[in-house]
Amino acid sequence: MADPMKIRASAKDGITEVKVLMSHEMETGQRKDSSGNLVPAHFITEITAEHNGRQVLAGQFGTAISKNPYLAFKFKGGAKGDKLTVSWVDSKGDKRTDEVQIA
Repeated sequence: MADPMKIRASAKDGITEVKVLMSHEMETGQRKDSSGNLVPAHFITEITAEHNGRQVLAGQFGTAISKNPYLAFKFKGGAKGDKLTVSWVDSKGDKRTDEVQIA
């Protein structure tokens, strides 16, 4: 399983700003190793974020996303101390979920 995501979330004036740094190799399947063999594709395909169990973000990634992707978004609602959960699934079926309290 991948390293934990670094998540920061802060609420101000009814808007919550979220910043996420995901640890993932994000292989496209087009790069060759030193022997000339293709490195198999392995990338994040789906990402979701939930605020107190309510989905506030759903997205799909592809091979064009860089290694260790960074994602920033905002949503209405959220208060200091509320729980925010971010999850992803990759092309091999690996999953990662991390949560943080909104500051």
